[in-house]
Amino acid sequence: MSGNEHFDLIVRNATIIDGTRAPRCRGDIGVRSGKITQIGVLEKAIADTEVDASGLIAAPGFIDAHTHDDRLLLSDPDVTPKLSQGVTTVITGNCGISLAHSPAPQHGAVTPPLDLLDSDGHWFRFPAFRAYREELEARPAAINAACLVGHTTFRVATMDRLDRAATQAEIARMREMARESLAAGAIGVSTGTAYPPAACAPTGEIVEVCRPLSEFGGLYVTHMRNEDDHITESMEETFGIGRTLGVPVVISHHKCVGAPNHGRSPETLALIEKALRAQPVGLDCYPYIASSTVLRYDRLEQSSRVIITWSKPHPEFSGVDLDEVARRLQISKADAVEKIKPAGAIYFMLDENDVQRILKFDATMIGSDGLPHDAKPHPRLWGTFPRVLGHYSRELKLFPLETAVYKMTGLTAKTFGLQGRGVLQEGAHADITIFDAGTVIDAADFEHSTRPARGIATVIVNGDIAWRDGKPTGARQGRVLQRSA
Repeated sequence: MSGNEHFDLIVRNATIIDGTRAPRCRGDIGVRSGKITQIGVLEKAIADTEVDASGLIAAPGFIDAHTHDDRLLLSDPDVTPKLSQGVTTVITGNCGISLAHSPAPQHGAVTPPLDLLDSDGHWFRFPAFRAYREELEARPAAINAACLVGHTTFRVATMDRLDRAATQAEIARMREMARESLAAGAIGVSTGTAYPPAACAPTGEIVEVCRPLSEFGGLYVTHMRNEDDHITESMEETFGIGRTLGVPVVISHHKCVGAPNHGRSPETLALIEKALRAQPVGLDCYPYIASSTVLRYDRLEQSSRVIITWSKPHPEFSGVDLDEVARRLQISKADAVEKIKPAGAIYFMLDENDVQRILKFDATMIGSDGLPHDAKPHPRLWGTFPRVLGHYSRELKLFPLETAVYKMTGLTAKTFGLQGRGVLQEGAHADITIFDAGTVIDAADFEHSTRPARGIATVIVNGDIAWRDGKPTGARQGRVLQRSA
């Protein structure tokens, strides 16, 4: 190499973990025009910007496999909860809910669980996916997004009543919404049949609405109908939909809910392993024993503890245990649920051994499932990725650091078809997260749920430094990514 070779940016003296599970190596990374153009010894090269990564790990930017960041990308384009933990790409539109195709709320009431994105409805203003994508492109965020569209959103936009199966005419309208979205760049369709607005949708409705996935090579991503007593039946339904459509499926936030189902993960993972021999299946998991979603009465008996994350009529209860809410109101917990809804909650209802077993499973990706608009969010919004790196990999030695990085980069990029992402290779897009393997850890907990993680030094998105010195730089180089089937 000639001594005057010039790069836009060079990461020097890094320990490189490339996102493929290959052993780490030492080297420099040269970036031009937003792409990695050379990896090796670049001591004679010069660059407009240099980052010294001595003693640090350089990894591909982390890809959050499961988010509800549809609105956050627009309302807080620094996307600080994600950027601060090294995330450079988010998968949005999960659990059947998306801003795209979202209907304006009737009489100011937003149908749960759409209120996880916006309880007031001000952001439900995108009549089609193309309109949403164009706004993201016109007002770029600091990180990339690959977007799903939601079957529940389609239902709410199409049907006069949600407590029934859709008619053939309604299915046809929803199928056209799916086709228009996929043609405009959505990477797939998500469902949330665990929630009341979609629970009455039979398998046949889902298949027919999702028919365009076959045409466009899109993904079927699902918050399954059941994650507790009937989890295996729901998994079989998911696999069957994928086989019928001939498309890959992704099981969202895989878990075994409620004490009677603790310890069932060997059974569910064996089912996934069997399905993988016949069809493409992915799954994601978050590294906590507590889940978070809208406040629902049917979750109380399954949970050892419930924390309120937000309440529209009673915002003073954000961050308060439901037991304490009931005590203050001098009513039963069941009555308290009805009194403070619409609301959100954190439910402690998982088993740590199941969480570890699912995290360790070879095909499991890392997804935060964070809810950025909760007044007192689950700490997974700010801590998921450093928690996997620090607690599960370094401290518990559940898997090597190379495997941890792979589960949040190369595996996720491959599963979602994000070409040129999730790896540090020449020709790949320059999404790079630089962190201290000895100190990286989550700092957010259930009391202080928005504390930024420790040990994330620098985050580079499409060749520009987006996070440095513990804060965003203001660079907004995020792109809307499309799937390569």
